[in-house]
Amino acid sequence: MHIIMDVFNWLIAAGPTVLLPVIITIIGLIFGLKITRSFKSGLTLGIGFAGIKLILDFMTTNVGPAAKAMVDRTGVHLTALDVGWGSIAAVTWASPIIAILIFGILLVNIILLILKKTHTLDVDIWNYHHMAIVGVMVYFVTKNIWLGIGSSILMALITFKLADWSQPIVESFFGIPGVSLPTVSALSSLVIAWPLNWLLDRIPFMRNNKFSIKDAQKYLGFFGDSMIMGLIIGMVIGWLAGYDLMKIMQLGVSMSAVLVLIPKMTSLFMEGLMPISDAAQKWSEKRFKGRKLFIGLDAAVVVGNQDVITTALIIIPLTIAMALILPGNSVLPFADLAVVPFRVALVVALTNGNLIKNINIGLVVTASLLWCGTATAPVLTAIAKSVGIKLGANSLYISSFAATSMIQSFIVYFAFTWHPLISIPVLIIAFAGIWYFFDGIKHVNKNMEMQDAVTD
Repeated sequence: MHIIMDVFNWLIAAGPTVLLPVIITIIGLIFGLKITRSFKSGLTLGIGFAGIKLILDFMTTNVGPAAKAMVDRTGVHLTALDVGWGSIAAVTWASPIIAILIFGILLVNIILLILKKTHTLDVDIWNYHHMAIVGVMVYFVTKNIWLGIGSSILMALITFKLADWSQPIVESFFGIPGVSLPTVSALSSLVIAWPLNWLLDRIPFMRNNKFSIKDAQKYLGFFGDSMIMGLIIGMVIGWLAGYDLMKIMQLGVSMSAVLVLIPKMTSLFMEGLMPISDAAQKWSEKRFKGRKLFIGLDAAVVVGNQDVITTALIIIPLTIAMALILPGNSVLPFADLAVVPFRVALVVALTNGNLIKNINIGLVVTASLLWCGTATAPVLTAIAKSVGIKLGANSLYISSFAATSMIQSFIVYFAFTWHPLISIPVLIIAFAGIWYFFDGIKHVNKNMEMQDAVTD
């Protein structure tokens, strides 16, 4: 045991660029991959993390001083920089407890499938990081590993049930049968969208308006490119900071580069985890033969929908404007503006493409991202520094539209860090009531249960 602990402590001290390849290699071997392929997957993740670190340092070096100057000059206190979900994912996968959390999430999915309490077989291992980051943050704050594990397990339970309940609207609107989307970055919006959509349906104008996606699309296009968004945002920050023309242009190009490079580095994470995800799918299918299941995929399969893209392109500039005037907000939206389509995709499906409702609900969703991101930015910043990400002397807090900025994640994080003996039971009781409403009253996906019963 002493030798094992020495090896573990050595790996922790070596940092995430060494720890990641080891953890991913072990996970791959457990799912039956050859050691060479498992190690290559792990090494690819390690390289992706190193790239993210370099880009973050570049971004904070450029934006940090500009954001501080903007605050000093304009009085707009946006002191938490949105560094993007990819950066937060890198922080998550670099945590020393990540292997425990990933297997805990997978175990929850398997147990629910065995008990027939979910129809979602989540093979999208990559996006487990959305559930795991809550555990990482809870553990960092409380120093209690059981609370950390418990929060990720509850995140998984809620996520798989939300995926079940939203599957009918995914199939109906996007035309993808037999697929659910257990991606927290998309599902979380439904926590707000479901009750708000019900409320808006009580208003005749909201329910019956005829403003179409085609009416909005003619005003968009060129400015929807992430490269152009980065250029414009960087130049605006430089102008508000009082920079001269040359420095304004330099900051614009630097920010454009960041929005282009972060997705490329993030793609290395997805590339590295793809063999693991494929192996996990084969492993699961062998053990659940004869069951009708929803294959849980990344919400990326629906964000290319024109209704989703158009809604997102309208909400993006409104979100930037809202960040400047929203009371209590300190998040400067930047890198995650490119993933707003994920945050509104299921809102669009829920409203059946009603653009006015999409915009109203979408803005409430993004407001919640700003508020929750503001509240948890100090913890997220401390965790990033703890795994070796150097944010520079001029850097402010970091945040994103991922992690505990998402309302589902924030609620679970809050419950496990604020008087857990009171808040955790309250959350569990509330979720049990919602479960009863969807499965017991509305009978969502009950047809799948009946089909399973016939095959037994």
